[in-house]
Amino acid sequence: MTQQNDSAETPADAPAGAPATAIPPRPSDAPATGGCLCGAVRYEVRGSLRDVLLCHCVECRRWHGHISACTAAAKGDLVLTEQRGLRWIPSPHSDAEARRGFCGECGSSLFWDPPRRETISIAAGTLDRAAGLRVVSHWYVSQAGEYYEMPDDGLPHHAMSGEGELP
Repeated sequence: MTQQNDSAETPADAPAGAPATAIPPRPSDAPATGGCLCGAVRYEVRGSLRDVLLCHCVECRRWHGHISACTAAAKGDLVLTEQRGLRWIPSPHSDAEARRGFCGECGSSLFWDPPRRETISIAAGTLDRAAGLRVVSHWYVSQAGEYYEMPDDGLPHHAMSGEGELP
């Protein structure tokens, strides 16, 4: 069941007749914030976020219930402001020998942490505001589920990892 926010406001500097916005965009100099469904895990990203990658690998589909949509940040830029619910498990089939972070209280999947990389992936849907982020690539399309078709969206489609395209 979803709840509708009836308290949406039109910003004062918006043109007349502009639609109401429930959540204003995040100022570019403010840290990105996010967390799990129940609030037992909250975080800030005090640096830049990578655009969103869609991963179709079997492990991500099982972890997220469908494809994974993740951004990433430098590990040092991720600050946990509430972590009472945070739990980690090994990512058993990860080429990068990563671990996965989730909330042990509500079950939200949050992080993918490969030990030999300088970044940590963050589930894009856990961000409070994802202003400015866009989907830029599909990874592991060779493992896509049989229940959906790959979109013809003009984005790169990599059979396996597209790591070589990252900055």
